[in-house]
Parts: sequence; C-alpha cells; structure tokens
Amino acid sequence: MKTAVVTDSTAYIPKDVRDELDIHMVPLQVVFGNEVYLEEMDLTAEQFYEEVKRADKLPTTSQPPIGKFVEKFEELAKDYDAVISIHLSSGISGTYQGAIAAGDMVDNIDVYAFDTEISCMVQGFYAIEAAQMAKDNKSPQEILGRLEEMKSSARAYFMADDLRHLQRGGRLNSAQALIGSLLQVKPLLHFVNKVIVPFEKIRTRKRALKRISDLLAEDAKDGGQYKAVIIHAMCEEEAKQWRDELQAEIPNAEFGISYFGPVIGTHIGEGAMGMGWYKV
Repeated sequence: MKTAVVTDSTAYIPKDVRDELDIHMVPLQVVFGNEVYLEEMDLTAEQFYEEVKRADKLPTTSQPPIGKFVEKFEELAKDYDAVISIHLSSGISGTYQGAIAAGDMVDNIDVYAFDTEISCMVQGFYAIEAAQMAKDNKSPQEILGRLEEMKSSARAYFMADDLRHLQRGGRLNSAQALIGSLLQVKPLLHFVNKVIVPFEKIRTRKRALKRISDLLAEDAKDGGQYKAVIIHAMCEEEAKQWRDELQAEIPNAEFGISYFGPVIGTHIGEGAMGMGWYKV
C-alpha cells in the first residue's frame, strides 16, 4: 500500500524538507483587512511581522476551506492508496475536522486524519516521522500507532514576550497587560486537552527560558534520545545561542531551530520563544 502524508502550514516544515520527504501541505489563511494570504506560500514570517507593525488591527486567521482538502486528496488518489493527514490541535482550529470531512467526500483513497493536539514544529515532527515511515512502506495503521506513541512524550512550552500583543488579540485585558509589563511577567503557555493554557507566570525572559530548559532536562534524565526544536518569533540569534547552550547541557537531545509563522504568530506575537520535544 502506498501512503501519502499531508500536513497544514502551521507545522512550519521547511520547503526543502517537505520536498525531500514528499510531505504535502495545505495552507491556513491570514487576513489583513481585505487581503487574504496563504501561509507559507504568499507570506513569509518576516513579511508578516513587518505587516503587523504597520497594521491598525491584528490580522485574523482561518482554516483551509474543505474544498482545498478535497482537491488535494483527489490529486493524491491518482498515485496513492491512503493519506495520513496530520494537523494542529483541534482545540485551536477546525483544520483537523475539515480534513475528516473532506476525506468522507473523496473516493478511491483512504484518508486518516490525525490530531497532534499541538502545533508548530512539534506538529512537524509527527509529519516527518510519518513520511519517513511511509517511505519504508509501513502501513497506515503502523504509522498511526507510532504517532500515538509519540504523544506520550511530546511537549511544547511557549513564552509570550509582549503582553500588549495578547491584549490586542482579546486574550488579556488592558489592566493585566499593564501590570504584567511593569512586572516583566513572561507567561509560559502549553497545551492541555488540546487547548493553550497558562503553565506558569515567571519574572523576566531569562528565567522563563531557563524554566523551559529545566523541563526538557527533567524529561531527558531518563537517558533516552530526544529530538527538540527551539521556536522563535524574529529572535533567531537568541535562538541559536540558546541551542548552543542546550546542546552542551543535554547531550542526549538533538536540537533544531524553527519559528512561529503568521497564523500562530498572530496569537503569540513577535519576541515569543518556545521549545518542543519528543522521545525518539
């Protein structure tokens, strides 16, 4: 059985990696006023953050139209028997449900939608793992079994740097944003039951990043091999420095660097930093 792998743009997998592993991508949309952009196609992360600075209001985001999934699945049906469609958490987007609905509308191919219950490059880890297994001719059931196994060790923690950005998006009231800014509070966020919730409030950026580092170190004490990714919103040099420090401190983890693209960046803001990992 020949199996294709599809994901959405919020996995932020580099195009060269998608091409190498034959990972198909369906983009979410970012809307500035009357202008609609396809994430990872019409709008880079750098362009997005510059546009946000100029805009009077934050953009809005939307899931891919079901028709785009139908189109992609019908195209894949010409060459594949099955599709594993891997998406950001169903608790923050209807993308996963859209893939399920589209799969029911397409003949001649079996569509298996998978809810990662997370997002960004940690979601990308699932798609990469699935694509590598598909290349090894593993069955859809074997691939899905491995993806479920990954969930037991997958983690992601994000630090929102600019509380005013959260306030503009309606996720924090003005008083909270003012007090938080004065106190230099850096809220750590994570996914619980498919939604983003506060993990801890920490004073200063340096302490917040140290706390995330400690959380990975705690998991990695078991001696297993881990894949980790540092995720940033326009803080690449800081991300590289953090990676170098972590590689020295946690030798049983392999580190990469990724970014918060337009859709997730709309909600978390420039200056955000995070890290995700899973046990290999």
